[in-house]
Amino acid sequence: MNIQVEQPCPQCGGSVTLSVEDRLLICPYCGVKNFLRSSGAFRYALPNRVTPEKQDRILYAPYLRFKGNIFTVSESGISYKVLDTTQDGCPQPGLPPSLGLRPQAMKLVRVHNETKGHFLPLAVNIQKILEKAARIQSLSRKGDAPLYHRAYIGETLSYIYLPLLPREDGLFDAVLGESLAHADASAVQALKSTPFQPNWQMKFLATLCPRCGWNLDGEGDCLVLTCSNCNTAWRIGTKKLSHIPCTMFPGPADTALYLPFWRINVNLPAVEIQSFADFIRRTNQPLVPRKEWEKQVMQFWIPAFKLRPKIFLRTAKQATVSQWRLTREQQEKEMRIVPDMYPVTLPLSEAKQSLKLVLADSATNKRKVYPHLPYLQPKIISSSLVFLPFKDRHHDWVQTPGGTVIAKSVLHFGRAL
Repeated sequence: MNIQVEQPCPQCGGSVTLSVEDRLLICPYCGVKNFLRSSGAFRYALPNRVTPEKQDRILYAPYLRFKGNIFTVSESGISYKVLDTTQDGCPQPGLPPSLGLRPQAMKLVRVHNETKGHFLPLAVNIQKILEKAARIQSLSRKGDAPLYHRAYIGETLSYIYLPLLPREDGLFDAVLGESLAHADASAVQALKSTPFQPNWQMKFLATLCPRCGWNLDGEGDCLVLTCSNCNTAWRIGTKKLSHIPCTMFPGPADTALYLPFWRINVNLPAVEIQSFADFIRRTNQPLVPRKEWEKQVMQFWIPAFKLRPKIFLRTAKQATVSQWRLTREQQEKEMRIVPDMYPVTLPLSEAKQSLKLVLADSATNKRKVYPHLPYLQPKIISSSLVFLPFKDRHHDWVQTPGGTVIAKSVLHFGRAL
């Protein structure tokens, strides 16, 4: 779903239209950039038709929107689906079970501290909603086949509120102005609603380099900003921008694109993987482990950008298995800002969630790996962001010497996931 929201610029007050996936506000009027951050999920509401003097009577019914990829690992292999679903978060007889197409048909408004009215409580467990979404998409286990692992990658969870207006003659949909004839207005009003809570307030973070004060660069959906003055990378933290260790592998003269990958150094005691050589043996790769691989710590190379589930796993597997080519044939250097650096759209936290999936996908003998997944706890040693060079090969981007191939069309559609 392509859902948009109207957001006033904190600097000049100009109205800016954003995608709900955007985390960077770039004002077209004053040019100021601000990171958007919240202590929890972002909260939006459908625009209502209620007159200003009645705004404080509005009741906001919560709906949870989940967008992302769901992966499951079972005896039959790895299954995946792209999900974009909205579930009612406060089920009440007579209220719509879903918002339908309305979030796509109209621009949402962001809920803030000046929003009048009261908010109905969330009456469902978020994890149960995700599990329900998985069952709807037939991703749950079949019969008695064991489910070894389930992961949600690239997920976006947000609240979309439906404004309701209680009147003497019943409960009304404040968006359409229509009566909800089957809703029990007294029961809805009896729920323990609350006004806007301070911890819901979205905050703005100036995009100035904490090291040198230069303006940071990035696109609307990026999660990491770069400084072209001191060649550093920064991600949004809990309260401030945090520095990210970042390097790159310089490409040849015909390099057309640099793609970001999360390089995660890890130990996997449950499957006896500490070195890259252990990984090659444990997953039965068609490679003969070299002597130097025994001392090479195990690294997973996870795309730091969103892709379709199948392509995401394939790309992570290719980059992880072929990492020996990079360390052998190219010299890694400190990052320097160059043209055509692709934005980081997948956070490190979700890249870590994909480690067990990449291990499972790399295993040619499932029985050696799959049964260990439920209690496998990867021990993260360190992580960093690495930009790899890719060449333009007509319809594909090709990384050399690693050999990772990504179709241009897939990369393009990944921005909409």
